[in-house]
Amino acid sequence: MAGAVTEKKREAGAEPCRMRLGTVMALIGGTCWGFSGCCGQFLFQQKGAQAPWLVSLRLFFAGLLLIAAGFCIHGKRNLEIFQKKRDALHLLAFSLCGITFCQFTYFMAIQASNAGTATVLQYLSPVMILFVVCIRERRRPKGLELAAIGLSVLGTFVLGTHGDIHTFHITGQALFWGLLAAVSSVIYTMLPGGLIIRYDIYQVLGFGMFFGGVAMSLAVRPWSYELVWDGGTWGALTGVIVVGTALAFALYLQGVSMIGPLRGSILASVEPISAVILSVLWLGTAFETADFLGFVLILSAVMVLTLAQQKRGKTTERPAD
Repeated sequence: MAGAVTEKKREAGAEPCRMRLGTVMALIGGTCWGFSGCCGQFLFQQKGAQAPWLVSLRLFFAGLLLIAAGFCIHGKRNLEIFQKKRDALHLLAFSLCGITFCQFTYFMAIQASNAGTATVLQYLSPVMILFVVCIRERRRPKGLELAAIGLSVLGTFVLGTHGDIHTFHITGQALFWGLLAAVSSVIYTMLPGGLIIRYDIYQVLGFGMFFGGVAMSLAVRPWSYELVWDGGTWGALTGVIVVGTALAFALYLQGVSMIGPLRGSILASVEPISAVILSVLWLGTAFETADFLGFVLILSAVMVLTLAQQKRGKTTERPAD
């Protein structure tokens, strides 16, 4: 009996440590994604790189890293996704229309503006997903969902105009690619469907990125681009491919498995925050007070929508029999 009590106390004491460790891992993973965007901005602004070049290299080599990790963890089972033709075709569609489209539009948005602005605009995607869900369920947004929509629209308006409807403080190209990045993020989130459930993340993302990298490389021929190759270029490229992909996914997904998807989705908001901070401190990007206000409004919309989903889940949950 005493041994059982001691074991329960030990488990109870281990749970807070597990939650803290999971929180730290999710935060570091999200920060790595923000760092990746800033590395892209550095390559665009200081090394003469172009978004198509960077996306093709990132997808190809990051895909290889994730595939290698999948083989290390699962061995030959890492190829199970190709045993069913339907799943293989689904993976190819996700690779080209989901991953590749999402990465291309995101880095084009960074190239047209900066990492902070592009990442925040991409975070409009949860509100766009809400519209898709409402259309599917044939219902209107309500309560906190309406608040999230209002905050996102107001945030985008403030970010673009600084409150003056007669002046535009963000280029049309930057707004176009930023909003398209949000749309592509919706497709990226919803397109894989059951693939994520039936197969490991290393299979879906690894092979998806690799195929996208091959397709992009054939289209844009990254070997034909000319840019400055030095320590900074290699370092930033490593930051995009290794830190911003392999390390970021590994840490974030492991953290979410320890703390749960709800907390994980909230902590993922550290990505745009870290992108803004790093772009200011590292790259010297200048933001005005209205820019920060727009960022806060858009991120607040994501938080409110997360709370709305939590509340909706509780109200629809059946009591235990």
